[in-house]
Formats: sequence, structure tokens, C-alpha cells
Amino acid sequence: MLGRLLSASAKRAARSHLRPRLASHARITTAVPPTATLKSLRTQRLSQIGLEELAPGADSMCYRNLSYGELADHQARNKEGVFAANGAFSVDTGKFSGRSPLDKYIVDQEPSTQKIWWGDVNRKMDLKLYQELKKEAIYHYHNKVDNVYVYDGFCGASKATAKRVRFVTEKAWHQHFVKNMFIDPSEEELENFEPDYTIINCYGLNDEKWQKHGLHSDVYCAFSIEDRTALIGGAWYGGEMKKGVFSLMHYWLPQQHILSMHCSANVGSEKSDTCLFFGLSGTGKTTLSTDPQRRLIGDDEHGWDDTGIFNFEGGCYAKTSKLSLDTEPEIYRAIKFNALLENVWVDPVSREPDYFNQTLTENGRVSYPIEHIDNREESLSGGHPDYIIFLCCDAFGVLPPVAKLNPGQAMYHFISGYTAKVAGTERGIKEPMATFSPCYGAAFLTLHPMEYADLFKEKLEKHDVDCYLVNTGWSGGAFGDGERMSIKTTRSCIDAIFDGSIKKTTFRKDTVFGFEVPTALNNVDATILDPRNTWKDKALYDAKYKELGSMFAGNIDKYADPEKYKEFGPTSSNIKV
Repeated sequence: MLGRLLSASAKRAARSHLRPRLASHARITTAVPPTATLKSLRTQRLSQIGLEELAPGADSMCYRNLSYGELADHQARNKEGVFAANGAFSVDTGKFSGRSPLDKYIVDQEPSTQKIWWGDVNRKMDLKLYQELKKEAIYHYHNKVDNVYVYDGFCGASKATAKRVRFVTEKAWHQHFVKNMFIDPSEEELENFEPDYTIINCYGLNDEKWQKHGLHSDVYCAFSIEDRTALIGGAWYGGEMKKGVFSLMHYWLPQQHILSMHCSANVGSEKSDTCLFFGLSGTGKTTLSTDPQRRLIGDDEHGWDDTGIFNFEGGCYAKTSKLSLDTEPEIYRAIKFNALLENVWVDPVSREPDYFNQTLTENGRVSYPIEHIDNREESLSGGHPDYIIFLCCDAFGVLPPVAKLNPGQAMYHFISGYTAKVAGTERGIKEPMATFSPCYGAAFLTLHPMEYADLFKEKLEKHDVDCYLVNTGWSGGAFGDGERMSIKTTRSCIDAIFDGSIKKTTFRKDTVFGFEVPTALNNVDATILDPRNTWKDKALYDAKYKELGSMFAGNIDKYADPEKYKEFGPTSSNIKV
């Protein structure tokens, strides 16, 4: 593999040559909460940037691509939240402390309707209803919105496939959020910016006729591929904008033979070996990819093309639950001026955030520009991956902390996407719940899962990637009885992958899944490596493990030929479902 033959500096130079970059520039950070005037060079007429529809008059203005200092002023003036003692701005999104997946819709329209994976993930919305909701959004902005905030930015660090996305919001903190998460344009790029897609966020507008309209609730996130617009109504949560664009990238890129992935990525500081971490929210993607010994490429959304992998975003979105300087120092230190806290308890007197107080939600979040991580990969890209790690949060407490997968098993687990939904990541989730999410991101897929699986298989075989399953969930019992795997244990497993020591140990073959489980690793209790040893009731462990295997078998049959995959994991062909 080319990446293994080049030095770190030569490899970075090669990537720079092969992948045209978006214009790079530093995002200004503030040292103290600013007290400047609210006037801004970024104050523009809506009509000047093609948003006449939202303008009640010819001279109607908007605040476009404000600096962090200006955003801080607007957030304070609008009383949108409070500054925490560490400098981050803190907001409360009310009952919307997570995404509302049952309120996501795509307009049923040609030609995209022939390609969309319709069902619970992508619900159909009639074109006439979308047009009606759009008219209501325009009326809302004409009559009920005092300040209009517009952010123009890029999704995708590869210039060849980057999408120009425009966000129109009512709140300054919503602009702050997308400024953190997406890639800022240069002055020249902003001057000539023509959006490929526009998202209109009407957090203050609910659909009072939702039952008549046949919707799930009075909240909606509706996307029209043909109209190149999206409407968000009634939802405060910032993640709706981030994940909405992610779903669109899942539609656009595979049709260009580029794999879109729900994963984090980092690269070795010395070997320049690239690693992908697949996993759903709460499995550790952000925590484990933010490694002091490796450069962070990105924490959540990436593409894999003929050159290598690249980040979709320009920032990170981390869970703050039980965050501490000892366990996650890089993320802890990233929470400072320009960072944005969501639903984190802040002491009303000292203004100190308390990440262990989960009164508001277990899904407390922080967004911050990737520049807040010192050890980052400036190009937001890497070579073809040397390692792929599938992260799962096993609520049954029966999977080992790490297992080695052959290519067929890697495909099996990519299609399965097993984990547990963690409390707070979606509305209504109060405790971990076993779930299967194809490609480790079913909630964001717009095409059928096997379209991504076929691309993944092709790239896996071409680039000879080492693959592993890592369990960050429970050990010694199921949720409620056992204990969550410690970050220290998980990092030790992953360190063994990176330093190659895992290949030098002995393995046992798992009786249910067939993968190889190491019997000894540095700094890992050997008892934990065989989870059966951590259970007091061995018979109960065996029953639960078989139960989980049956769940895998029932799931894989939905998407793939059970005969084809029976050698690589439980299917209806080799286990009783």
C-alpha cells in the first residue's frame, strides 16, 4: 500500500497534490466575550443574496456569516443563553434534546422518488403539502421573525465534491452551530457563493394542522431534493441541521461512486496510518478518534473516494455526559470561547458547567470548530484506511471488548450495524435499547443500505483493510446489572491495534459469531477479554449470547442472502431465529 511506503511528510504532500483543497484560512477565535457594536460588515439585504422570498420589503436585512465575536454579541443581546465560566455559550433546547427521526420527510417527486429508500427512515411528503409548508415558512419570516441569520458554508473537504449549503435561521446560536460544524468559505468564495442547497430553519413555527396533514407531530424536517430546499419547523435542536445535510450527502455521493460514511477518522502522527471508527451516537466515535497520539481528521461524517477519505465537516459534536479532564482531556479543553454547549447544566451563580449533572438530559452536547483540537489533520483528509473499527455499545453485556474480523465478517457487521440506542440521543429513549442500524447509520441513509454495502465491499477488497469489532458497552452483565466498559480498557484495545501487538497474541474462535477474540492484551484484564468469565450466572450469559445471535440472524435476513453470509455470523441458515 502506498501509504505504508511514504514518510508522514511525503504522504501529506501526496494527499495535497491528489485532492484539491477548499481555500484554507484561520477562523478567528475570541479571548473574552466581546462587547463590540452590533453593527456588522456582514449585514446585507436579503435580496442581495437571492432570498427575496423571505424578505417582507425591498430593504429587509439579514446577518450573514457573522464572526464569532459578532455572534457572541447577538446571542447575548437576544438572551438566547448564557456564557459559561469556561467561555462557551450555553443554550437549552427544551424538550428537543435529540433528533426527532419520526418527523423526517422527503418530498415524493421525480426523479429522486425512484432512488429513495422509502419507509420509516425516509417518509414520503406530498409536493403540495411541502409547498404549503414553505408558504407558511415565508409568512413566518415576513411577520414573526425580528432577525434573520444566514450562514453560507461548505459540506465536504474535497473540492471536487463539496456542496455549497446555505442555512437561514431565526436564532444567532443556530448560525453559531452551523459555523462550528461546517467549513467556512474564504472571502472570495463567500462573495461568489451560489448555494447548491438551502435549509430554512423555522424553530418558532409548528404545524398546527399536522393531523390533517397526516404528519407524525407538529414538528417536521422536510427535504426536497428537486427544489434544493429543506424546511425545519418547530425543532430547536441544532443536530437536525447537521444530520439533515448528512442525509443529503448520502443521496448525492454514492451516485458518484463515493462512499458516504457515518464514522470518525484519525491518522497516525508517525506512520500516517488512517483509521475509521464506525458507530452510532454514544458508542465513542468522537472520544476514541480524539487521540493524543494521532491527528484527528473528523469525528462523525466522512467520504471515501478514489484518493482516500475526507471529512464532510469543519467541526466536532461531542457528548458531554460525565466528561472530565482525566478521561477525555482533548475534548474537555476544546470547550472554551466559540464552543457551543447544548442542554448542559450550568451553575446559575458560578456559571461552571457540570457534566455529571444530567438534569436536562443525558444527551448534553458541545459543538466546537476542529481548530480547538491541537492534534488535528489540517487537510481534513487521509489516505485509504489501514484499519476499520466497528464500535458497538452492547447493552446485553455479552460481546468481547475487541474481536478481529475477516473481510466477510466485516461486511456482515457493516450491514448489521448493531449497538444500543443511548438515552437522550433521540426523543423517547430513556435507557439503552438494542438496535440494528445498517451501515451504522440507517437514520441518515437515503438510498437502500445495500447500495452503500456494495461500495464498502469494493473498497474493502481493493485496499486490504484490517477490521475489528470493539464493544464500548457493558461487561459482567446486561445494562442495569453489569458495568460500562472503561475508556481506559477500550483505549488499550485500540492501542494494541495501532501498535500491531494484537497480531502477536493468541486468539480463540467465538462460538456464536465466529470472529477471533484475543486471549491477552497489554493493560487489559484477561478476564474481560472473555466476557463469560465476568458473569456470575454462566448459564444466563450463554442464553443471552444466543439470544443476541438470534437477533443478528433475524436482522441480516432483511438485507442480505442468509446463505451468502452464514459463514460470517449468525443467519437463519445456521442458528434458530
